Amino acid sequence: MSDYEFTISLRIRHPSIAPGEISRTLGIEPQHTWTVGESRRGPAGEPLEGTYRESFWMARLMDGPQLSSEQVSVESALLRTLAQLRRSMPFLAHLNAEGGVAELYISIFAREPFRLELLSESLALLGRLGLAIALEVQPQPHLAE
Repeated sequence: MSDYEFTISLRIRHPSIAPGEISRTLGIEPQHTWTVGESRRGPAGEPLEGTYRESFWMARLMDGPQLSSEQVSVESALLRTLAQLRRSMPFLAHLNAEGGVAELYISIFAREPFRLELLSESLALLGRLGLAIALEVQPQPHLAE
């Protein structure tokens, strides 16, 4: 198996929901939030021109990057994440019906090519939960040999 590191986050964009409602409903503390109409801020908290056009909520679903192994992979972590989010299916459907978007954001850092196999069961559950997937793949040449 090729070595790679990965992280998974949940990102939600919505026309008007308060980020606190997302946190309470999911029982997850976010790392980044903003509310529609608030003044925009840069990465360091500096004021930017304009206001946010939608609410945003993002939470890391892992403590830190995980190194792939026979027991840990993007595929296995995705299955565990979907099982946990299954209890929130009505809430996610409500977000989607109101024009919101929920996505699992997967960042992968690899030093060589590798293959992901997403099972049809995982893809079907993603669809039932109304979750999109965003994959970001970056080269990471310094992973341990």
